[in-house]
Parts: sequence; C-alpha cells; structure tokens
Amino acid sequence: MDAFMQAAIDEARQGLAEGGIPIGSVIVHNGRIIGRGHNRRVQNGSAILHGEMDAFENAGRQPASVYHEAILYTTLSPCAMCSGAMLLYGIRRVIVGENRTFMGEEDLLRSRGVAVEVLQDETCIALMRDFIAARPELWNEDIGVDTAVDRNN
Repeated sequence: MDAFMQAAIDEARQGLAEGGIPIGSVIVHNGRIIGRGHNRRVQNGSAILHGEMDAFENAGRQPASVYHEAILYTTLSPCAMCSGAMLLYGIRRVIVGENRTFMGEEDLLRSRGVAVEVLQDETCIALMRDFIAARPELWNEDIGVDTAVDRNN
C-alpha cells in the first residue's frame, strides 16, 4: 500500500476512535505531507469539517503553485463540498481509497481536468461499510440526507 494512502487511512481510524466518521485525507507536495485531517464534524460540532476540508485547514495558506502541484489522498470519494475546495485551490490529482459505499463528485472533478484515481482499497471499503451499518443516522447526516422527512407526502 502507498504510504500516503496509509496515512489517510490512519487519519480515518483516528476519526473513528474519536467517535466520528472514518474518513481521512492527506495533501502531499513534493513527496511530503503538508496537510492531514479526518472528518471532525461530530467531534467539533461542525457543519463542514469533512476529512478533506480538515486536511486543507491543517495545510494552511499555501502559494497557489503548491496546491496546483499537490496530490490529495482521501479514503472516500469526495462530496460536492470537498470537490469544490479541490477545484478552488487547483488540486490537479486526487487518489481515492474507494467509491463503492459513496460515489462523490468524481465526474465533476474529471470534467474540470483533475486526474482521479480510485483504488477500491479493501480497508477503506470495510471502514465505511462497517460504520454505515453501525451508525446510519450519523452517516446520513454527514451526506445531507434527512431521514426524518416523510418522502411519501
């Protein structure tokens, strides 16, 4: 396994250990991690702190050229919000752990010239599959699904 994807998985596991959602991300520039993070929505009571957003936050202000040259690793296919941040900061390559449990905005990223590689990593799949089975209400909240809405009316 690639050391950078392993670092993202380690972040995801840390998030789970903290009572959060097991999604992790790292941003790599010139072979060095410049930002790492995991989903902290539950831990911080945040509406936006997905794993990728946390990695951007921890990478901090960088010259545009750094983000343009960086590779973002994430354990799960990125949602619309995280994909938007990638586009805003000019990330040109994304390595995704898996997209079987959730298909994010990979097509949008590709349509804007971002190279997206999906690994279908069994560890990433198992982390999300097990979490979704154990905490479906928290997962639905994370992806903006309101299960309280009666869809029959």
